[in-house]
Amino acid sequence: MTQPGAPVPDLAVTLAGLRLEHPVLNASGTFDALETARHYGPEALAPFPFSAYVPKTVTLERRDGNPPPRLTETAAGMINAVGLQNPGIEAYLDDLPLLAFVPVPVLVNIGGRRPGDYLEVLRRVEERLAAGAAGSPQVAGYELNVSCPNVGRGGLAVGTEPGETEKLTAAARALTKRLLIVKLTPNVTDVVAVARAAAEAGADALSLVNTVRALVLDPQTLTPFLGNRTGGLSGPAIKPVALRMVWEVAGALDAPIIGMGGIACGRDVLEFVACGATAVAVGAANFSGPDAPRRIVAELRAELVGRGLPDLAAVRGRALV
Repeated sequence: MTQPGAPVPDLAVTLAGLRLEHPVLNASGTFDALETARHYGPEALAPFPFSAYVPKTVTLERRDGNPPPRLTETAAGMINAVGLQNPGIEAYLDDLPLLAFVPVPVLVNIGGRRPGDYLEVLRRVEERLAAGAAGSPQVAGYELNVSCPNVGRGGLAVGTEPGETEKLTAAARALTKRLLIVKLTPNVTDVVAVARAAAEAGADALSLVNTVRALVLDPQTLTPFLGNRTGGLSGPAIKPVALRMVWEVAGALDAPIIGMGGIACGRDVLEFVACGATAVAVGAANFSGPDAPRRIVAELRAELVGRGLPDLAAVRGRALV
């Protein structure tokens, strides 16, 4: 808690021109604003817990996702193999006005099995926004999810190959003037090469990292537990990996970064910022309850007060020295 009379630190950040009240976003697929409002009431979202909202990934066609079981806890984390379940772009666009109540910028997260799928989804969203439909949310940009580890080779191949990432990013850049973010996978040997390809092709910012490909066994049968066999590991278990990759990319490129991977408290946020991140995204911690992001923001403010820091700029990149 901030001590009475102590200066209130400035948590505002600017992500590639987008002004945010504080650096904490949600990781796509880990927080559903509509469902939270339905289950906990509108007061659970007042004030809105994130500075920008990233809905669940949308794909060109409807996806039913992977067979169950899809989710399991593991030591210091969780593994999911949901498989990007979503209703497809047409149903998504029909429901988009329902997010008009969200008082922060919305970043549309796009997935696909092939590059053309990403581009068609982006084109349709742009077309709908250009029509100026009343009651739509404030869509500030897009996050290209080229890194989901549990949908087969199609989408994953893009984010593991610098050349493919460059081509997709350049093609997407040609379709929109809105903020364009590329979400990178940790399942590569050289994350800087993929990050550089995305940045040079026109990405405004980079998100890293997505979940780490993992396997968990049924303790009785000693066979893969998840219906998809493998899934994506998230939570505190991957934080050191995520920090290292953010540190590497920030040290090599001059590109805004949204750091993610195991953020569960305010100090975690500060560490990602020290490694060069401009903003962060909270994922697995959201499953503990809708109060998690507000707690993390409050703890971040307390961290700055305790260290006598006026704002996040005072610590950003400190670990790069």
